[in-house]
Amino acid sequence: MLEMKHVTVETVDIKKPILKDFSLSIQEGEIHAIMGPNGAGKSTLSKVIFKNPNYEIKQGEITLFDQDLKALQTEQIARMGAFLVLQDPPVIEGVSTSDFMREALYEKTKERVNLYSFVKEIEKDCQKLSLKEELLHQSINQGLSGGERKKNELLQLLLLKPKLIVLDELDSGLDVDSLKQVCKVFNDYLKEYPSTSVLIITHYSRILEYIHPDFVHKMVDGKIVQTGTIHLAKEIEKEGYQINEHTKEQSHE
Repeated sequence: MLEMKHVTVETVDIKKPILKDFSLSIQEGEIHAIMGPNGAGKSTLSKVIFKNPNYEIKQGEITLFDQDLKALQTEQIARMGAFLVLQDPPVIEGVSTSDFMREALYEKTKERVNLYSFVKEIEKDCQKLSLKEELLHQSINQGLSGGERKKNELLQLLLLKPKLIVLDELDSGLDVDSLKQVCKVFNDYLKEYPSTSVLIITHYSRILEYIHPDFVHKMVDGKIVQTGTIHLAKEIEKEGYQINEHTKEQSHE
């Protein structure tokens, strides 16, 4: 699904390296979690995968769905089946959620979905997420809380059925009950589509109690310094992100 080999990434304006000799491989059906402190480059990673123009790949190779990422545009990446759940979903005035989602579905399938079928499916997904159906007819994320915005992202995900999902701080803005509900809906999706690959970006291990990763990576100063299982997440929760000699020996390439 995603292959990154010795990637160095800089910001376009400051020319400062954010990712440094970064390597990561995600296969079909795998769930990976990246944990790191503020400034480690976690959110930069998500932006690079989706070709944010503020970042430039200086070295290394990135392939997505077996294609060279450098040759792809953001809209191509989305059509191919990649989906980013944003850390801070923006308000988009003048575009209703339902119109946006119906158009996004058309861009993916190039077929106009039956309006009745579309409405029934989206209403069913709203019920799963405890979202009021009125939000479908208002501007995207307008007047919504942080938690409701995250649920709105999940609503789009359920409709578009992506093959590679990047969750950038999904737990940010969600209280405990909302996080449990969102993770249940997400896990149900993965059960229905087990070949889906997932990259979870997070500060804390809390979300990993509900969405269980196959691999946990510790990221410090732009690179992965250690890889393990869920036990590594618990270790990070106790000890933080300091790098010691034992960690260096387990450095992930």
